[in-house]
Amino acid sequence: MGAIGGSIWHGFKGYRNSPRPASKGDRFAGTIASVKSRAPVVGGGFAVWSGLFNAGDCTLVALRGKEDSWNAIMAGAATGGILAARSGPQAIAVSAAFGGIILGIMEGVGAMLGKLSSDSYKPVAPQIDLPPAPSSGTPATAEPAPASAGGAPKRFFQ
Repeated sequence: MGAIGGSIWHGFKGYRNSPRPASKGDRFAGTIASVKSRAPVVGGGFAVWSGLFNAGDCTLVALRGKEDSWNAIMAGAATGGILAARSGPQAIAVSAAFGGIILGIMEGVGAMLGKLSSDSYKPVAPQIDLPPAPSSGTPATAEPAPASAGGAPKRFFQ
């Protein structure tokens, strides 16, 4: 995902920053050079972030014994802090706060969309067309049984 997104991003960036073409393929060559040099860096960064986040999320599920939005929020904060560990305590605090806030927003939007779309998954009783009820107050009777079956007509719901 990071490699694909990085390829698209740096493809446009390489095209835009290439010099005006002296020949037809110069801009395309600049696009390819930019993608080859920068897209793997974006993909690797995404892989590291994703690995740390998922390891933190699974660890919190195991420690807390429940799977809820707080695990993702805390894992996002921890991931942001860990990735900024080389930059000092202030950078750790800021990155952890932003990681938690961003994951909190993502979890909140996901919960909101889930709540909005939950009505479409409610079970609906089937609509059955029933014959009209008899007008007298007596229950409906079955067809009379043939004489060979023993005689009197049977009633429903006995």
